[in-house]
Amino acid sequence: MSADDNQQAREQLIDLAAEFYDQFERGEIPNMSVPTRTKNNIEYDEDEKVWVYGDRESTRSANSVRGARKLLKAVYTIEFLADQLDQDRSSTLRELYYLSESWDNEEAQFTSQDESNNLIEDLEIVSGVTREDFHMRPEESGATIMGPLHLREQTRRGEREIHCQEDVGEGGYQIPNNPDTIEFLDCDADFILAVETGGMRDRLVENGFDDEYNALIVHLKGQPARATRRITKRMHNELNLPVTVFTDGDPWSYRIYGSVAYGSIKSAHLSEYLATPEAKFIGIQPADIVEYDLPNDPLSDSDVNALENELTDPRFQTDYWEEQIELQLEIEKKSEQQALASHGLDFVTDTYLPERLDEMGVV
Repeated sequence: MSADDNQQAREQLIDLAAEFYDQFERGEIPNMSVPTRTKNNIEYDEDEKVWVYGDRESTRSANSVRGARKLLKAVYTIEFLADQLDQDRSSTLRELYYLSESWDNEEAQFTSQDESNNLIEDLEIVSGVTREDFHMRPEESGATIMGPLHLREQTRRGEREIHCQEDVGEGGYQIPNNPDTIEFLDCDADFILAVETGGMRDRLVENGFDDEYNALIVHLKGQPARATRRITKRMHNELNLPVTVFTDGDPWSYRIYGSVAYGSIKSAHLSEYLATPEAKFIGIQPADIVEYDLPNDPLSDSDVNALENELTDPRFQTDYWEEQIELQLEIEKKSEQQALASHGLDFVTDTYLPERLDEMGVV
């Protein structure tokens, strides 16, 4: 981020704090309103084709002791973030939680990391500035890219150019916390394959899937970090690459796909920034468990509850998902990506993925 960008983000934070003082001067009780971050307040944006927050709001108001504490913590956090930007430094979400213990007012200190994380999300929403622009980092995600992509990355030691096959080891190129510092120079890929598990990602790389099919293999590393979703969206938009998401066949993995395609409840205010609604699901389907007689496990009670909830989740209210979820509830089975190895180590790259990609018109 440039010095000008730092200054702009800092000014937006200061403007937010100044509003509290303006409310005092007007004789108003200081308050801050943010969208309610629940499934009941998620709406489908027909224009952007993503899920966003609706009109329901929660108010942080100083008319109660609890509300006053929340605003006090917000002011202290804004001051910390403004100083951090002024010094061109960065910190992690975990560090912010511990840093608060050094603040001179005990009432401003956080009682848990969830509390500090939620406040950063509140500040993102009301200021219109992302946490990446606050210079706030999550703990290391370790997500990577392997494939025919040449890029330029801004680092604290200056610019460096990297080819995501030729200049990296088997582990691939590690996605930085803020992918907006990356410039795409050249790309020979035909599509993006976002993969849930490290084991499957390693299988695809070992089998040369990125070479044979000109694929960019993005390791999601479970529930994908914001940086992973952001760079996936950028590659889709700027390089015109189709996005496919390859996960296990269980309700939790379907939500991984949903977060890539439509966004998540916690980050619905950033759906236009993070979500790729054109992404297609290429993971293990309940129909695959039956067709390929895949090794499987029985659904647990929590799996069943999650599947039933997904039937009412707006992100999964399509004919395809209703059919697959109802089938899974009927067969009472789930299966992992690695279960495809029951047909041989090359089955996933020689048969399963090529057939699915061909059906989708991707290859």
